[in-house]
Amino acid sequence: MTVYIIIAIAIMLAVLALTLMAISKGYDYKHSIDPLPDDKSKSEDEKDHRG
Repeated sequence: MTVYIIIAIAIMLAVLALTLMAISKGYDYKHSIDPLPDDKSKSEDEKDHRG
């Protein structure tokens, strides 16, 4: 019976460690966004649609 408790605690600690590692990796991730388009290219697109 004691062996089962030790195995269960070991599994719980392993899951906890993996969870904390995944959370830490998520916080370390550097998010990036696409740059905004230039106003010049936008005005050229509007000219094409007008006529």
